[in-house]
Parts: sequence; structure tokens; C-alpha cells
Amino acid sequence: MFWSGSAHSHEETKQWLARVDAVTPVLTQERERTERERVTSPAVLDALREQGIHRMWVSPSFGGGGVSVRTGSAVLQALARVDASVAWQMGVQGVISRMSDYLPEQVSRLLFAESDGLVVGGINPTGQAEAVPGGYRLRGRWSFASGSTHADWLVCASTLTNAADGTNPAGGTEVAAGAEDAARPPATRMLFVPADAVRFDDDWRSMGLRGTGSVSFTADDLFVPAEFCVDGSLLRRPPQDRPSRGYPIAYYDFGPFTTASTALGIAQDALSAFPGIAVGAVPARGTQTLAASHTVQAGLARAAGLVRAAELMLEDAANHAELRCPLGGEDLSALIRLAAATVGEHTVRAVDSLHSLAGTRSLAEGSRLDRCFRDVHSAVAHITLAPTNFEMVGAYLLGDALMMRR
Repeated sequence: MFWSGSAHSHEETKQWLARVDAVTPVLTQERERTERERVTSPAVLDALREQGIHRMWVSPSFGGGGVSVRTGSAVLQALARVDASVAWQMGVQGVISRMSDYLPEQVSRLLFAESDGLVVGGINPTGQAEAVPGGYRLRGRWSFASGSTHADWLVCASTLTNAADGTNPAGGTEVAAGAEDAARPPATRMLFVPADAVRFDDDWRSMGLRGTGSVSFTADDLFVPAEFCVDGSLLRRPPQDRPSRGYPIAYYDFGPFTTASTALGIAQDALSAFPGIAVGAVPARGTQTLAASHTVQAGLARAAGLVRAAELMLEDAANHAELRCPLGGEDLSALIRLAAATVGEHTVRAVDSLHSLAGTRSLAEGSRLDRCFRDVHSAVAHITLAPTNFEMVGAYLLGDALMMRR
């Protein structure tokens, strides 16, 4: 739990964790339905909206809570200890909320203050955006749109197929584009469209995080005004300073906190569940409980050590983000990515270990350890927690530029 820092931060965290306590009875009541129906119930979303949790990482200028990185992370951990699917959706909402500091203010106000639904979508650029006078023609299909069932607006990450000024997407002219231009990644745009303008496909059938409703959606030749678009090249830098700006932290430096916090909450839940299994359980043909086994005792302690190390590393990254965010830069980005990848690795190892130590008692579908096992493996498949981040950070520590991916 993120309890270090100033007295103000400590008090803010307490207040927002009290909001999680307020919604916990509804989350607990609806948890099995969420798992079964593969989508979070309207009752849960209503409770989250009532507490402002879906807008906690939005600037107060746009009707949000403007909470610290540490407080938001603590909220996601607490939600994940109850229902990881809910935490995941609130994390997705939180990171996409960060584009409110890049969009024109009037658009951010429309999306986040004048609308009470989720603003989620697809941030992998699998669509195509054609620049036309006044905006873009958008088409494409996006997967893993967590929370889209309850969305008013969707972001559609897309590759720019042309440019309004006659240049190619990489920045060179159409005639003179050479090898250097061809080697550059294609230009991308993040376009926001109303959720009722797309077609959804009910294709979310997963091992874990079942209740996120992470379906796919398709857009067919939609016109998107230019003001509803963010240039993807800006998202690796902090947003420009303006009175309404919520956070001087780059978009891509914010995302890892959301996924890592959810994975951490899942592992915390597994640690909490294990003693209740071990204390009274006697293995088949055994003579003592699991809790009396030295192997189980050592295994539980090692799992607790992994989770504690993950907590401290993520807290350290959050502290650095808040202290150094006006500077940003690759040092901060590398630190955050290293922390998130380490959290992913540690939480999987901890949950796997506890799942194994519990034996057959962890196998029943719907048990806490079963759900933790499935959810944490689904969570760490996300790009922000992937082991490939170790490669990118390692190359950076050896003097290379910090790459998103090779």
C-alpha cells in the first residue's frame, strides 16, 4: 500500500480508499455475475461513478479528481483485491483519461465533464486514418476494448495513411521519400468517436479478467473532426502546460502504473486467501495441515517477499514520477517500465507459487486462488508488463535510446 509521502498525500489516499470501501459491497455482490456474463454489471458502474472513481485521474478542470499517481495506484490495488476485472477497467479508463491533457480543452470538457460514461477503446494502432479537409476518414477494427460496454466515447488508434499537406506519414515528401523516411515508424493518430458510431463484436472469452468485456469493435468510414484527434507522436512527451493540465507526466509514462497496480492487487488477494486454505487443510493421506508444513511456510514467506518487493518498487516509481515529472525524459520512462515489468514478474511468481502450494484446493473454478491465477496471467500479458521491457531498459542502460519495441 502506498502510505509513504507527505501528510497531504496520506490523507488523500485514505479518503479515496474510503470510496473503494463504499463500493465494495456492490462489487462483492455482483462479482460472480460479472464473471459469468463476461461484463461488469450496470450496478457496479453506477457505484463507481457515484464515487468518481472513473474520473480520479482527470483534471479537476474537466470534472475529475486529479489524484496523485500513488493514490490512484492504491485505489486500483484495493479494487483488484475485490474484483480484478473492475480494477482493470478503471485502470484503462485512468490511462486514457490522460489524453484529456493533449486534446483541445473544449473537447476534453465534452468527453470527461459533460459525459459520465467511460472513455476507453483501442490504443493499438490497428485502424487507418486518412487526412481530409477538417479532419480524418477513419476505418478499422480494434480488439481488447475493456469497459467498452459502458462507454460513451471510444479512442481509435490509427496509422495515418496520408497527410493534408502532401507529405507521407513518415514526414518526407511523396516524391522524395527515401530510405531514412521508410525506416521511420508510421505516423499515428488517436481519434475519439461516439460509442454508438461503431459496431461491437461479442468475442471476449478469456481465461482471466473475464468481466472486463474486452470485446472488439469496428468503424466503417467515419468522419472524425480534427479537434477530436491527438497526434500519437506527442504522447511520449509531457503535455503542454496550460491552466487545465492535470499532470505534467507523459501519457506512456502513466500507463504502466495502471496495469502494474491491478496485478499487484491480485497478488495481494492471493496472499490474503492462502492462510484460510492452509490452516485447516490436511493433504490426502497426510497427518498434518498445510500450515504446519515447513515447505509451505517457506513458500508463503517467499511469495510475501516477492509481493512486498513489487509494492516497494512500484511505490518508488510513483514517487519519482511525482518528483521529477516536470523533467520527464528517458530516465524516468526507463525507471517506470522497469518497475512495471518487475511487478509483472514478481506477482506471477508469487501467485503461481501459492496456487501450487495449495494443491487441489486451488483447482475449483471460482475459488479465490483459481481466480487470482487466471487473472494475474491475463494481466501480465499486457504490453506494459511484458518481459520484453527488460530488454528495452537493458539496452538503454547500455547506452542506446529507449525504444518502445524492437
